Amino acid sequence: MRRFFFFVCALLIAGTACAGNKEYIWPKGKMPDRQAHQIAAMTNVTKAYGFKAEEWTEPYLEWYEKPKKAVDNDACMILISGGSYKSCCDVNLIDLWRKELTAQGIQCVNLVYRTPRPEGLPIYQSAWEDGQRAVRMVRSQAAKRGFDPEKIGVIAMSAGGHLAVLLATSSQTPAYERIDATDDIPCHINWAVANAPAYVTTDGEKGTRATREGYGVDVQLSPVFQFDEKTCPMSLHHGGKDPYSPNGSTLIYRKLRTMNVPAELHLYPDKGHGAFGLERAIEFMTQMGWLGPLGPEEKLKERYASDDARARVVQQDIWPEGKTPDFRADQCVPYLEWHFPKKQTTRAIQIIYSGGAYKNNSPNSFEVVPFRRYLNEKGMTVVTLKYRTPRPAGLAKHTTAWQDLQRCIRLVRSQADSLGLDPNRIGIMGSSAGGHLTLMGVTSSRHNSYLKVDDKDKISCKVTWGIGIYPAYVLSDGSNGRNSNGGNADSDILVPEFSFDLDTAPMLFIHGDADGYASMGSVKIWEKMRSMGIQSELHTLALREHCFHRQASPGTGSYNVIDRVWEYLQPFIKD
Repeated sequence: MRRFFFFVCALLIAGTACAGNKEYIWPKGKMPDRQAHQIAAMTNVTKAYGFKAEEWTEPYLEWYEKPKKAVDNDACMILISGGSYKSCCDVNLIDLWRKELTAQGIQCVNLVYRTPRPEGLPIYQSAWEDGQRAVRMVRSQAAKRGFDPEKIGVIAMSAGGHLAVLLATSSQTPAYERIDATDDIPCHINWAVANAPAYVTTDGEKGTRATREGYGVDVQLSPVFQFDEKTCPMSLHHGGKDPYSPNGSTLIYRKLRTMNVPAELHLYPDKGHGAFGLERAIEFMTQMGWLGPLGPEEKLKERYASDDARARVVQQDIWPEGKTPDFRADQCVPYLEWHFPKKQTTRAIQIIYSGGAYKNNSPNSFEVVPFRRYLNEKGMTVVTLKYRTPRPAGLAKHTTAWQDLQRCIRLVRSQADSLGLDPNRIGIMGSSAGGHLTLMGVTSSRHNSYLKVDDKDKISCKVTWGIGIYPAYVLSDGSNGRNSNGGNADSDILVPEFSFDLDTAPMLFIHGDADGYASMGSVKIWEKMRSMGIQSELHTLALREHCFHRQASPGTGSYNVIDRVWEYLQPFIKD
């Protein structure tokens, strides 16, 4: 019976390790920088009864089942575990990625690289060697296994995320000397999904948490990343409270933008070290065309064409007659409208307004109406704002619109209780110039934009949250128009009108990566808020320009933008 027990345990170890087709990546006796203390095994193997380290010294690829023919899209992804370069520990994550990506029609293969860290070498060296060799092995088998050799991606976590960034940016730098003909095959990858990449900034590149949280004038990207001519598109995912600093991901993103490499950046508030947003990665791959041709674009306004969920509309003037501050005869008359849902599910209130370069704006635009209808359907009260435009002569472009927004918030707060709503849960949302206006409302509520006209102006205009969709005019190189430098340089700083006072609220940012009103404006605001201890959320969308959601293809981040807004609102709207 005892022998039978040991036999079963051995079978379980072998079965767990070899759920797919196992293939060693180095010829016998040819593995570079072999060190006696290193093994190549996932932690479910190392922790199993009967594990013998001497039997697990060779790094390998584990090939999984081929996708069903009906969904096969000729792509392959290499799955890479994290584990501080001390182990390959993400067993459950590898399994999740395998299941989800195979269902998307992607051939998956797991790379099990050498750990723990090599002695006398950089912490990543042996893993990098294994990684470059693995990419060559995968590419060499493209014809045999039925995928395109130029549709090879990587998805990884933590130390694996660091390795993914190395593979994505530094394929033209040999990690080891040539061994055989396989090493004549290119080792570049075609895209990377890096979750919580560790050791990216110089305050943590030796293998520790970021000692200064990724901040400091002398904290930079680790120079190990070459960003060579084969650097590929990337989707970066990071928690806002990750001790392996999310500033590493923002720095990678900025570098990719300077090279005109399409990229996405997804930052999650109050999240620590972990892998988040696999669905965002799938949207990224869809947008880039790796999951097949994009479907026809659909207009957002046509997708949300019904007002059936709305019970009633009440229009209201913003200012008492003759009391409009900085009145200009050539500007439109501002007003707000209450849109009440038929079935209220939350006492929270969302204020929404459009963009228009501060030259015009419309509560009936695609930037307002679909979101209003969606939120009404979910049971949320929406207030839309028509603010004064065009730009006021002799004043900063946003001055009268900011006055109207502050007054609108005060009016909404003053009436909330009587309407069965919560005066302390009010959010604001705008796009483009409206996104800039949202930033004024979020960051500068303690600063009066006008002198008091009545007792309502004694009420606070502080908000609980903000939502900025491709905010314009955020950086100094685009303070009145498109960003001349793409907002990527250190000299491209935040415009001075944002006070970032003590009532600054958290925000959701969604921005097209190819927007002429640069996505780096949203990123630099996010970085500023994080430095203040304010956790915000951010998503940039590869290949997408200004007004990215006016029309979009199904399955992309642009198409699903309203769902991102709804997800973000959840913590704020629960009664």
